[in-house]
Amino acid sequence: MKDSQPFPQLLAGLTILSLSLVISSWIATTGLKTIRRADDVLVVTGSAKQPITSDYIIWRFSVSTQQQDPQSAYQDLMRQTAILRAYLKTQQVPDEVITVSAIESYSIPEVDYNGRETGEILAYRLTQRFEIRSSDVDKYTDLSQTSSELLAQGINLYSESPQYLYTQLDQLRVEMVAEATKDAKARAEAIAESTGIEVGSLRAARTGVFQITSRNSTDVSDYGIYDTSSVEKDITAVVSVTLAIK
Repeated sequence: MKDSQPFPQLLAGLTILSLSLVISSWIATTGLKTIRRADDVLVVTGSAKQPITSDYIIWRFSVSTQQQDPQSAYQDLMRQTAILRAYLKTQQVPDEVITVSAIESYSIPEVDYNGRETGEILAYRLTQRFEIRSSDVDKYTDLSQTSSELLAQGINLYSESPQYLYTQLDQLRVEMVAEATKDAKARAEAIAESTGIEVGSLRAARTGVFQITSRNSTDVSDYGIYDTSSVEKDITAVVSVTLAIK
């Protein structure tokens, strides 16, 4: 009788061990399912595009002269700038929109046939630069195009292409991000509907660079684009969102 007692105890121990293994396996499996479901996400990119019209212009131009001595160069530069200023007044350009830089000057050395400087100065070149900044885009766009008539008056005018800016970008960027996020969510819902899944809460959102291009342009850059050559532009925002899947 004493020899038969260990067997029921051993059987009971094996039963308990088996149950423990089953329970442990169930817990582990349930945990893995929970982790897997928590990690199931849908990443969707949304975009928003809107036309804008530049509301600010920067126009840079300059006059220059080259004479054999610095005195003559200075006198000729003053003559040209006086004519230029008179012209701007006739075009009703207020002084407060004009910025005048300091006179730039440099000498042009004489060189021999071997390309070596001889120590003599051939001429002196002086340049006076101007800049106009204004919200009157149409007026100064037209002026930049018609100012070449000063060449007929003996003015050595060099006019750069105007730069066109949009000053409400900070506020517009916020609106564009919101629109791009809505677009991403709508795309996610369309994907979910077609695949039989259910979209859950927003896990993360990442805003891409903004592309500000000329109207109807297809240019794209990883670093973003800010076109300043066109009055009429398009601004495009891109947002990548990560959504949970139920």
